[in-house]
Amino acid sequence: MKTKKSLGQHFLKSQKIISDIVSAGKVIGEDFVIEIGPGEGILTSALLETGAHVIAIEKDDRLIPVLQEKFAREISLRQLNLIHADILNCDLEKILPKHYKVVANIPYYITGQIIRMFLETNKQPESMTLLVQKEVAERIVARDGKESLLSLSVKVYGKPRIARTVGRGAFNPQPNVDSAVLCIENISKDKLEGIDEKIFFSILHAGFAHKRKQLLPNLSLLFKKEVLLSVFEKCGLDQKYRAEDLTIETWIKLCDIIQKT
Repeated sequence: MKTKKSLGQHFLKSQKIISDIVSAGKVIGEDFVIEIGPGEGILTSALLETGAHVIAIEKDDRLIPVLQEKFAREISLRQLNLIHADILNCDLEKILPKHYKVVANIPYYITGQIIRMFLETNKQPESMTLLVQKEVAERIVARDGKESLLSLSVKVYGKPRIARTVGRGAFNPQPNVDSAVLCIENISKDKLEGIDEKIFFSILHAGFAHKRKQLLPNLSLLFKKEVLLSVFEKCGLDQKYRAEDLTIETWIKLCDIIQKT
């Protein structure tokens, strides 16, 4: 089947990589797994072979009859729930089981949106294992030692790691970039206990508002300088630090002190 460029479709054709994705996701028979964009079902097959229950959400109406025919048995046994929908328009609260994992080869152009919607929902997954653009995965784990708005937005909820890299030749059609299997584990909202999520993210966004500027003048857009100087002193922060220099733990401490000031 011809892929749709508008949907960012790049179908995996390597069974070895499929196997590595399932292994990285630590999928076992008792799991419920959310798969976004099953395509022609190559990853779906591997997930079902573990004995897991799969909820596959596919936007492309051309692929629904293909998947219904291919997995007629699993659908009839209720091991597979095939949903024809755009993941970005889904009411997650209604379709998500109490405990689940996300394992998917997602469209790269909505990577940030997908990660954010699952991490910020009240029904968070146990883990997320996603095939994403390599550069994005490296930014999320802060491989260069510098944090970003994206990396901190992930790390406040879970622990990201790169399970493996994937060359562009593993896809049909080939994308213009290399990829990586990104795992986000130990997902919870425990780190934000006692801190308002909206306040945390408003402070985080302000800190990165002007990347080349130091953190203090960036945050001065929200708070008085004398307040910030006191907060910086309590956190042991140099006034010359930039937003990218702070670890997630320091950001949480800073937000907690500001919230209580």
